Parts: sequence; structure tokens; C-alpha cells
Amino acid sequence: MITKSRIFAAVAAAAVVFSAGVASAQNWQAQATYGHIQLASGFQPDPHNISMTAGGEINARASLGNACPGFIANAPDYDLVWQAGNNGWPLVISVNSQTDTTLVVRTPSGQWLCEDDGGFGGLNPGMRIDNPQSGLYDIWVGTYGGGYAPAVLSISEAVSN
Repeated sequence: MITKSRIFAAVAAAAVVFSAGVASAQNWQAQATYGHIQLASGFQPDPHNISMTAGGEINARASLGNACPGFIANAPDYDLVWQAGNNGWPLVISVNSQTDTTLVVRTPSGQWLCEDDGGFGGLNPGMRIDNPQSGLYDIWVGTYGGGYAPAVLSISEAVSN
């Protein structure tokens, strides 16, 4: 089992520089609530789906800025250790839920990405990361209006939920 400290050490050893502006309310170093996976470009089966409960007590907009709506947990919901390939495929992270959900992703470079309603199906978030870098992606699945809801997180190179 991979620990956060091992992942962090590997990323640091690879000379990935984390940018300033780390959010104070989220603990990206905490163990992910719903687990983690290592995937390499071209993985099968695609998509990789994870059932979870979206939401949390932290107002992402207050913590990360106006571009980040929704309510998320303190710890990441899921961790993806990504190995980029040379095939030019994007990394697609999306959510499917009956509730209005949001996405917050911390990239290997320390950048915070936020999304709401960009996936297929109306109120579901989805983001496409072109030329994704290798490393640790911390993923939070939030609810737009607060509370908690069942959701399915999808990681793909081809489709968005």
C-alpha cells in the first residue's frame, strides 16, 4: 500500500515544484477517504469508476476562491497517481450524481482546478486536462448546495460522465 509520504517523496525526488497558494482548509496530505490508484496512460478498463459520498463541511469558494463552488471534505476523496504517456490523450475526471456536484483537483504541480457542471448530464462536473503531467492528483467531490449525496467519480482518457 502506498502512503502519502512515499508518494510525496517520489514527487519531490522527481523535482516537481509545488506552487504557492495551497489552500488552508483542505489537507491534501491526508489519506484519501475512498482510496487511491496508480494508473498509466492507456489503462484498461477505461473509465475507472469509484462509488462514494460527495460533499463535506468546507466551503470551497471561501477556501479556494470564487472559481471553486461547493462544499467538500477536509481530506481528499480519492488519490490518483498518474503516469503520463506519449499518446497525446487527455486525463478526464468527472462525476455522475443525481445531486448538483462539484470537483476540486490538486495537480502534481500544486495547482488547484475547480469545476461545476462541465460534464455530461447537466449538473455533473467534468474536467479535461490536456497533456497531464505524471504525479499525484488529489481529488475532492463536493456538493454545490451543501450536504451529502451518492456519486460516482470517473477517471478516463476518453469520456466524461
